[in-house]
Amino acid sequence: MTLADLKKILIRLVLVSGCVVLADQATKYIIKINLGLYDNIIVIENFFNITHILNPGGAFGIFASRSPEIRKLIFLFISSVVALLVLWFYKKCAANFVFLSYGLAMIFGGAVGNLIDRFRYGKVVDFLDFYIGSAHWPAFNVADSAISIGMGILIYHILFNKTPDF
Repeated sequence: MTLADLKKILIRLVLVSGCVVLADQATKYIIKINLGLYDNIIVIENFFNITHILNPGGAFGIFASRSPEIRKLIFLFISSVVALLVLWFYKKCAANFVFLSYGLAMIFGGAVGNLIDRFRYGKVVDFLDFYIGSAHWPAFNVADSAISIGMGILIYHILFNKTPDF
């Protein structure tokens, strides 16, 4: 790999993950200054609200009932390991698997966005609240959305064997 190629893939990583982190943190800031905790704005009746929630757990509230110290240790450790694995995998595939590299950069940006919240608040700010009647999808944020899209891209590549050989 040439220096120009390396520069190109690093710029891609910084731009994509940077945009995810910026959008995530900006939307969370807007929610925090304009909406009280647990307050909501009905956007589409019986389907979508913007609701200010602090999630102490992980995806779908996992580990939410554990002590704050245990949660912090678990999530900071796991997030750091995952971020390093994503960066390693990104380096392996970015030159030849451009679409996959975008997905990995989105995962990395989402992980960093939520990690910033864990350092700042010990919890993650969530606000996108979808539901039908009493059936609720757990509230989420921009970082979670980027991680989900990135994982979809990664799963596509794995299913269709479009990943680098290790």
